[in-house]
Amino acid sequence: MFEIVEKSIAFFSSWVWDWPLLVLLIGGGLFFLIYSKFTPFLYFGHAIGVLSGKYDTGHAPGQLSHFQALSSAIAATVGMGNISGVAVTIATGGPGAVFWMWVSALIGMATKFYTCSLSVMYRSEDDKGALLSGPMYVIIHGMGKQWKPLAILFALAGLVGTLPAFTANQLTQTLVDVMHWQESDKWYIGIALAAIASLVVMGGIKRIGAVASKLVPFMVLLYFITVVTILILQIDKVPDMFVLIFTDAFSGKAVAGGALGYLVKTGVKRAAFSNEAGIGTAPMMHGAAKTNEPIREGLVAMMGPAIDTLLVCTLTALAILSTGVWQTTDDNAISLTLCAFNEVLPYRTGDIVVVIMVLVFGFSTLFSYSYYGKTCLGFLTKPKYGKYYNYIYIAAIVVAAVVKIEFAINLIDSAFAIMAIPTVISALVLAPQVNAKARVYFDRFKNSKK
Repeated sequence: MFEIVEKSIAFFSSWVWDWPLLVLLIGGGLFFLIYSKFTPFLYFGHAIGVLSGKYDTGHAPGQLSHFQALSSAIAATVGMGNISGVAVTIATGGPGAVFWMWVSALIGMATKFYTCSLSVMYRSEDDKGALLSGPMYVIIHGMGKQWKPLAILFALAGLVGTLPAFTANQLTQTLVDVMHWQESDKWYIGIALAAIASLVVMGGIKRIGAVASKLVPFMVLLYFITVVTILILQIDKVPDMFVLIFTDAFSGKAVAGGALGYLVKTGVKRAAFSNEAGIGTAPMMHGAAKTNEPIREGLVAMMGPAIDTLLVCTLTALAILSTGVWQTTDDNAISLTLCAFNEVLPYRTGDIVVVIMVLVFGFSTLFSYSYYGKTCLGFLTKPKYGKYYNYIYIAAIVVAAVVKIEFAINLIDSAFAIMAIPTVISALVLAPQVNAKARVYFDRFKNSKK
């Protein structure tokens, strides 16, 4: 029975991630890029100022500071997708797929600006005054009640897409690989992971934000130092790796049959999993930011894909490609990244480094994703019932620890694809409202600088 479910989900994932959805994500992102006239990109420095708290006011509604909102969103995205997901990208699509991850990330920055600005413009409140946000609230309040089926579709898919299937699976696999434990030990690892995650998850969004704001800077800096060390040791190979990425991106020779289209789909799919631009998860977190300025939060959200994909994913890709392990082993996912680190770092210190990275990255993702599912369940029922998703989420960590990696990837990919449809459609329909707000905000900002 389970085998039938696995095959069905694999088939659906392959079908739904074909050209129609890629056209929606890439085409939608290009529209946002052109429609904005690249204006948000000119205010990247201002976004850093907002992130630093320079423009914070003590009376703005919200549960999280700008920094906590971005940290929590990045905690959900800078995770296993950056260590394991990049390895999957290279193993299945070759070096050229990395280029299409970059393209998707640049376009995704424009998508994040629109979707996260809208999440602040059209947020709601529960009966206790706590803010509620996300594409489902954007659809209801921005497009009208007649569009509610689209909002429900997003929330239903969100209940599945935010499950910890991929993260818990790869956390467990790393510990099994490094510690040389048995496959049967995965159940015990899953239980331990669930117990640790519950300490933060059950504390709600404020505890998640507080933990994420401390974990994210540490984990990005530590990973940056580690991978740069590997690249310095392999510095003579790095230029060739960039050439390989660019040439293979258009030749498709690394893929059986030379399928260039497959390269594009692989890169875009994994980028969507990595930075979630257009998927609709980040707007739920950014919508909880303490601000009265939607455009300000949109600018902060833009930084997510830049940090996540253009920086962290690129570092992982170069580490794997420069060591050549992607050509000499059948390993996939986290095992391939582990092999690359051990190829260069002495005394198998790669094991230690990857375990630390995976634990920090993995737990940060586990903490943040629970809030997304809680928000979706609260929308489908009542906000006060959303907290019960946490129990489902904790139980899912144990189950995810023992399932096959292919099943975990296909399950999340399928749900993400469904979530992207309402998210991008609503942003396209409401883009004029964002532009109107942006003109007012940027004019006011420029006048304040005079």
